[in-house]
Amino acid sequence: MGAGHGHGAPSATAAGRYRWRLAVTFALVAAFLVVELVFGLLANSLALISDAGHMTADVVALGAALVATKIATRPDTTGRRTYGSYRAEVFASGLTVLIMLGVAVYVVAEAIGRIGEDPEVQTGTMLVVGLIGLGVNIVSMLLLRQGSTESLNVKGAYFEVVADAAGSVGVIAAGLLVIWTGQSWWDTAVAVAIGVFVAVRAVVLGRQVLSVLGQHVPHDVEMEQLIADLDAVPGVGSVHDLHVWTLTSGMNVATAHLVVDDAANAHAVLTNAQSVLATRHRIEHATLQVEATPTKQCQEVTW
Repeated sequence: MGAGHGHGAPSATAAGRYRWRLAVTFALVAAFLVVELVFGLLANSLALISDAGHMTADVVALGAALVATKIATRPDTTGRRTYGSYRAEVFASGLTVLIMLGVAVYVVAEAIGRIGEDPEVQTGTMLVVGLIGLGVNIVSMLLLRQGSTESLNVKGAYFEVVADAAGSVGVIAAGLLVIWTGQSWWDTAVAVAIGVFVAVRAVVLGRQVLSVLGQHVPHDVEMEQLIADLDAVPGVGSVHDLHVWTLTSGMNVATAHLVVDDAANAHAVLTNAQSVLATRHRIEHATLQVEATPTKQCQEVTW
């Protein structure tokens, strides 16, 4: 016995609520990317070029995030996607991770290629472009900050923007250091620092993506407490075959079998158990089976 329904109908996901903010950020970053790449080449600054490479990753990642939020709320007309297309947002976050890692590798490889060289860097251009970039990134961070706490997809975009802001600060610092010391290798050193920072951010986000795709227990769900709360529901004798995972950001789901006492009202047990999961553990969709004794299949299946 349990409550069940399809998941193919449109629904407002956490990322979907911030779609317009993603769109504005995408437009800002895409416009600045062109500026930074052109002037990075003119100034012969690896720091600017590396930051432009990261901005390119931003544009692709933000574009993927926008597409994913649209796909995630699209109704399923095939009848084959019973959970809808919500996971599209998680796959978009995974793409962001791969792009960030690719940019980090490119920057480090380019820096190694400059060892022993003393390229002439136009510091004035670096400082002006770096300041403009910092302004764009601050605006973008303000747009995405709130959504980053609710959606893995938006968090991926937010991490990209944060890394870009750090990159802009690095570009400004590199320009000032080259001016003060007269040593152009500062430009290369800052570029490597940007690459390492991007790689670290990618690993952090990548672990979260893999956790969702691996259907791990959500980080904010304490399984021992959840089991104890279900056991405490009046009429419940024991709980087994309990599974909890994240469908997409802000959507935790669960399945479980509840063994009830002979005198228990099965419908009341089901309603109370679903209420406990929703109010105490933020699991609003739970498929629960109520049974007098564990079935033979429950005892035989070991996974």
